[in-house]
Amino acid sequence: MSNPEIELTEDGVRRSIREARTIVVKVGSSSLTDASGQLDVQKLRALVSAISHAQMQGARIVLVSSGAIAAGFGLLGFAERPKDVPTQQATASVGQGLLMAQYEAAFSQFGFRVGQMLLTADVTISPSRYRNAQRTMLRLLELGVIPIVNENDALSSNEIRFGDNDRLAALVANIVRAEALVLLTDVDSLYTAPPSEPGAKRVSFVPDVTRALEEVKVGASVSGVGTGGMVTKLEAAHVAAVSGIPTVLTCARNAGPALAGDAVGTAFAPVHTRDSSRRLWIGFASNPHGTLVVDSGAAKAVRGGRASLLAAGIVGVRGEFSATDPVWIDDEQGNHLAKGLVAFDAEEIPEIMGRTSDELEESLGRQYAHPVVHRDNLVLV
Repeated sequence: MSNPEIELTEDGVRRSIREARTIVVKVGSSSLTDASGQLDVQKLRALVSAISHAQMQGARIVLVSSGAIAAGFGLLGFAERPKDVPTQQATASVGQGLLMAQYEAAFSQFGFRVGQMLLTADVTISPSRYRNAQRTMLRLLELGVIPIVNENDALSSNEIRFGDNDRLAALVANIVRAEALVLLTDVDSLYTAPPSEPGAKRVSFVPDVTRALEEVKVGASVSGVGTGGMVTKLEAAHVAAVSGIPTVLTCARNAGPALAGDAVGTAFAPVHTRDSSRRLWIGFASNPHGTLVVDSGAAKAVRGGRASLLAAGIVGVRGEFSATDPVWIDDEQGNHLAKGLVAFDAEEIPEIMGRTSDELEESLGRQYAHPVVHRDNLVLV
């Protein structure tokens, strides 16, 4: 849960991580694999050792782990990670069992049991599924079991998926009301420039992750691994920040010191204005099914952050979607302004766009006079 008493300095943030009771740890495939891309059991065991020691010190850990495809493709006779989605999904279904078996064996050496949870992004769409996932994870923690979470790659579709485990980890942190998020990757920190460049400096503390994310997206990267991989990690830190959760980013070999609150990696300060889980899902977990294009007046209103999107301001529609699906809201130049949950099916939009609420009520009925995207279901991007 968010902690309004966190001192928003580097020392304060690291102290809050050190004192956190519930911690979500995310590890990526690159931190668990060897040079051939296959699962490296020694790396996995080193991670388990660090987590187990934190658990023995009183922390309750939820592990979000990639690695199912890496664990499976060698077993199926592939020389490298498959590239087509059906084969990736089949490989994940084989590899997930092996990955869990390795985790179970490693954690048992420290006397801990593990529980597997495979999630799809629609767990955050449906209130009942969200509550079920939350109840299960919290009960596992109460029982002293370490939940191991991964996206259900075998079932996830392009329309309903988290897309990366950085984002999944941040949303799991929100689900379990974690007090810290630890992102383990193959770089030890953020940097002011690629580490190979002269003068590149490690960034030990980010007080404003929103600003850092904006800088990376426009190319002023503070990372040495390029904007592609680092953007998702900063997005995860941003989701955690608006949930009131501090984050540390570092490499897997620093897992122990990171969990202890030592000065490794990069620490990210939280903010005290916490978004609801619903708005977090709209902004960060949802994958839009289509696009609503709006005129300059509607674009200005949307950017203001306090207005619903009315039919009168819509000038175009793209894609196939149903009422309650997430959609992009774009200006006429193609820039994404916001995401939102739409109130009408795609085929209804051409009939109502460009028309005032009064016109729609008179000609089509009151149900068509409602906002196309209500402001409570709209998140700026």
